[in-house]
Amino acid sequence: MRVGDVIGKVTLSKCNPMVLGGTWLVVVPLSAAGLRGDPLGRDEAVIVYDELGAAPGSKIGFSEGGEAANPFAPDYKPLDAYNACILDTIEVE
Repeated sequence: MRVGDVIGKVTLSKCNPMVLGGTWLVVVPLSAAGLRGDPLGRDEAVIVYDELGAAPGSKIGFSEGGEAANPFAPDYKPLDAYNACILDTIEVE
């Protein structure tokens, strides 16, 4: 699982029926340095499927690859990234 900043949402004119009910977020993954506020700790943005209601400005935990489809077993969805949680606080030491 990775942690990222939600910086926007994606608007679709058409959607595959398998993913109706969720939204698509633009998320910037953060390294440990990024969690401490270092701008060099921000990676290239990814698109993440969300059913939890995260909004721009939220920090989320998201899974990628095959793990992104696991929450939907046995009716797997064709996803590359899935929002697994919305984070309230993060402590980095």
